[in-house]
This record gives sequence, structure tokens and C-alpha cells, in this order.
Amino acid sequence: MVGIAGYGCYVPKRRIKVEEIAAQWGEDGEVMKKNLLVREKTVPAKDEDSVTIAYEAARNALKRAEIDPKEIGAVYIGSESKPYAVKPSATIVADALDITPEAHVADYEFACKAGSETVFVVYGLVKAGEIKYGLGIGSDTSQGAPKDPLEYTAAAGGAAFIMGNDNVLAEVIATYSYTTDTPDFWRRDGQPYPTHTGPFTGKPAYFHHVINSAKKVMEIAGVTPKDITYCVFHQPNGAFPLRASKMLGFTKEQFEPGWVAPYIGNTYSGCSLLGLASVLDVAKAGDTILVTSFGSGAGSDSFIFKVTDRLEKVRNNAPLLKDYAERKKYINYATYAFLRGKIKMREG
Repeated sequence: MVGIAGYGCYVPKRRIKVEEIAAQWGEDGEVMKKNLLVREKTVPAKDEDSVTIAYEAARNALKRAEIDPKEIGAVYIGSESKPYAVKPSATIVADALDITPEAHVADYEFACKAGSETVFVVYGLVKAGEIKYGLGIGSDTSQGAPKDPLEYTAAAGGAAFIMGNDNVLAEVIATYSYTTDTPDFWRRDGQPYPTHTGPFTGKPAYFHHVINSAKKVMEIAGVTPKDITYCVFHQPNGAFPLRASKMLGFTKEQFEPGWVAPYIGNTYSGCSLLGLASVLDVAKAGDTILVTSFGSGAGSDSFIFKVTDRLEKVRNNAPLLKDYAERKKYINYATYAFLRGKIKMREG
């Protein structure tokens, strides 16, 4: 049996409401909230970045895995907001967690699916017998230019998953990846904010890849939406995953437990993984979970998991997503702009 041996998450406590952002640009906050289906989003503090977020999430994953960190044979972090342009993030996290220097360590990038990418790879290494446990993390402090639609949703957070062949709390039943060269979103070197193609990011990018990937993984597993307990999709906003779930034939009860964007925003590489963490926080033995990520450029990774009875034994070893989500400190736009580097302070 190969699957999730431990999982953990982390999101910052600071929040800014959609109405607060809209008010700065003379826009209707209620309209933006209705269109995006996002009420508020997380904002990282000055001492929070994708590395510190990854560390907190990974530490929680270790608490649930109940293993010695030195048993981990690979550590990968997926992110598009690394604090260093040239220096790996995963080395910092691996060292902070006291993971053996003999582990294979690397950073991954594929827009918002970089997180699921790391889980996909460590799962493959465990399944091949190369390692006993591997740590895959998705963590971001995502960027959105002032007044751009991304500014209403780009948030911060991350989730970590330890994949293993022992102490499994959710077994991998099937995986599938679907990728094409679809240039819907990008950021050139040196540019502070990403560029996107507006409506083009929808049908030919997000929906094409998510729907195809989800359908194929269910076909491989020999299941239909009726056989799935919970479904999780990448959440660039609250509206896209809701629409995708309906297109695939899932119900509100199957979809809502993993629908996290409305109250934390789009955490990019951590997004679909945080949705999975939210579902694992409430799932029971025997439940099946479909997870489909999406990364612009463009591609989707899909997994189907089956929960074991070990989940309920270790779930409360670490904070649940709702524990972090309910820990809030609201800020105004000026504070938000300062924390996100939109306001430059004079030196000296």
C-alpha cells in the first residue's frame, strides 16, 4: 500500500476583505465577491514567505506521520514565489526539519500545480521502491498587480504531504497527468507581477485540463462521480472549481468540504493541496477523494485516494485547516500594500 502517511497545512492569520481592495479602485466589492466567489484572502506578514509556510506545513505533516524525519528520502517544494531567485528553498526546509543530508532535495515549478507535482514525484519514488518516505510541499505567497483581478484572490498558504509505503492514512488508487503548451499566464524574469490572458485562462486552459484529467483518472480507477465521496479542484477563485464540479457531475456535498478559496483565496501551489487537507480533516475510513490540480502553461495532475482507518487516529496530532482559517487579523489596504511590497520604504 502506497499513499499519504502524513499531511499538514499552514495559512497566515492576516486577512483582507474583497470589499477593502475594491474600495481603493472605485469598484463594487459586492459585485467582485459575487463574480469571484471569494470573500477574503490571506496575507503573509513580513517574516512569512514560501519557505516559512512550507516548514510549518511540513512540521505538521511529520506530527501526523509519526516517523523520524531521517526516514524521509526526498524533499521537494513546489512554488512560484521563492524568496531567492537563485537558491533552493527545499534545502532550507530539509535542514530545519533535521532530514538526512542523504535525501534527494529539489525545488519544482509549474505555476499553480507545482505543489501536486512534488506529491506526484515522491509517490512515484516510493512506489518504485527507491525511498520509504518522501515529502512533497506546495507553498506560495502569490502576487497580483494593483487593480488586476488577481489582486482580489492571490493569497498565501501551503500544504505538505508525506508519501510512504507504511502507516498510510490514504492510499493512492490512481493517478493521471494531462499537459499541453497553453500560454494563459506567465511572468518574465525581473517582472514583479504575472500577466494573464483574461477569459482565455478559463475554457482552453483551466477547464480543458481539469476536466480531461479528472475524467481520465476516474476512467483508470474504474469509478464514476457517484463512487467518489469528495472532490477537490484547483481554485484560482471560488467560481471556477464550482463550475468544474458541476460539469463533471459532482454534488454540493461532494464539493464543499474541499472548497477553501472563498475564505483564504488562491494560494497557488498550495491551493489544491489545501483543499485536500481540508477534506482529510473531515474524511472517514473508506471514503474516496478525487483531487485535480491545475497549473497555467498548462497542465493538471489528478489523484484518487481511499482513506484508511489510520486517519482518525492521527488527525488531531496537528492543527486542522479550520484552526488556521479561524485565526484572523483583518488589515486595511495600506497595511496590505506595505506587507506585499506595493509600497516601497525609503532606506536610510
